[in-house]
Amino acid sequence: MKLLSAKLDPAALSIVIQAEVDFEQFEQFAEPLAAALDCDIRERQWGADRHQWLLNFEGSPLWLHYEFYGDICWISTDSANELDVLAFLLTLLAPHIQTA
Repeated sequence: MKLLSAKLDPAALSIVIQAEVDFEQFEQFAEPLAAALDCDIRERQWGADRHQWLLNFEGSPLWLHYEFYGDICWISTDSANELDVLAFLLTLLAPHIQTA
C-alpha cells in the first residue's frame, strides 16, 4: 500500500486519498489499508470501472471507493455524526503516507 496523500473533506464527509492503485489487484491495496485503519471488511462490490467496499470501524459503517477512470480513491460516511471518526482515521493514515 503506497499512499501519496490523504485529506479530510468535511463537506463531502470523506477522506480523499491519493495512492498508487492497480484496479485489477485492488484487494492488494484495500486489504492493507483496511488493516492499517483497524477496519473490518463487511462487503466487496465492483464493476467495470469501480470498486466499493463496506468497512466497519468500531460500529461506524464506512465506504471505501475507487474509480478507475478518475484514478480517485476515498473513504466516506453517510452521516455527519461520523466526521470525528474520519478525522481519527486520518491520523491512522499519516504514518503510511510516503513522500518522494
